[in-house]
Amino acid sequence: MTITQLKYVLAVAEYKNFTIASENCFVTQPTLSMQIQKLEEELNVQIFNRNKKPIQLTEVGNKIVEQAKIIVDESNRINDIVDQQKGFVGGDFKLGIIPTIMPTLLPLFLKSFIKKYPKINLQIEELTTEDLVKKLSEGHLDVAIAATPLENEIIKERVLYYEPFVGFVPTEHRLFKNETIDVTDLDIDDILLLEEGHCFTENVINLCSAFGNKNQQFQIHSGSFETLIKLSKEGLGMTLLPYLQTLDINDTDKIYLREFKDPVPAREVSIIYHKSQLKIHLIDALKNVIDSVIRGVIAFNDVKIISPLQQKKGV
Repeated sequence: MTITQLKYVLAVAEYKNFTIASENCFVTQPTLSMQIQKLEEELNVQIFNRNKKPIQLTEVGNKIVEQAKIIVDESNRINDIVDQQKGFVGGDFKLGIIPTIMPTLLPLFLKSFIKKYPKINLQIEELTTEDLVKKLSEGHLDVAIAATPLENEIIKERVLYYEPFVGFVPTEHRLFKNETIDVTDLDIDDILLLEEGHCFTENVINLCSAFGNKNQQFQIHSGSFETLIKLSKEGLGMTLLPYLQTLDINDTDKIYLREFKDPVPAREVSIIYHKSQLKIHLIDALKNVIDSVIRGVIAFNDVKIISPLQQKKGV
């Protein structure tokens, strides 16, 4: 039994196809199939049911895959241990970021990070929170940036910053004449939201629900803040934006921005990683760079954190 054989098994279990698995393992399909067959012969069990389409794990195959994940994961960490001991800050580093954070945060720190740590091969993916957690759990990501808390026992969270919400209010809206707005003024019925699946949408719904405005008869969902802004300017309702998003708004449209009264509702943005992650020196390097750039951008102190988690009924 070899680590390579176990990696091939995990690839087939993930992709449920020998050809696709071999492509992702950068070997030929016959080579991958032969190695898995050798492992099955050594163990005297069948790991995969090849008669099913797509390929499925057998009962014992499921158990083998769970153990293989642990073995392969731990073997991959040997290089991390050596690098950390040597103080080497480099190598592959896979980062995931949720869509409502990536466009505004990434440009702030990426250039500085690459310049400061040229030996790190940073690979970045834009993913939903659910996919981030899944990939962190499976070892396909080293670290991620998301809205927290997640309350996931296998995920560690380290807060980067608290990002305030800002209202974008069109001229004909009832709140336009207000210099600042209060959370109790919000009505979910006239707030334009991102489409379902974005945690910022959950933030807004939970914010309104916390103050008794629980009707959710909104009809317009969009995939981007830019579209929400355009729809709002057409008089279809107000919207809420994360603070960093407002920095890119042109001077003409800034007349529509309304800050909240203290305590300002905000989301908690954290760097997250699997609890057994050993690339802590790389995670520290990333956090330090982000800390250094974000400190001069966000300086709100009196904030009320709105969780992306669904609030319990009656809370």
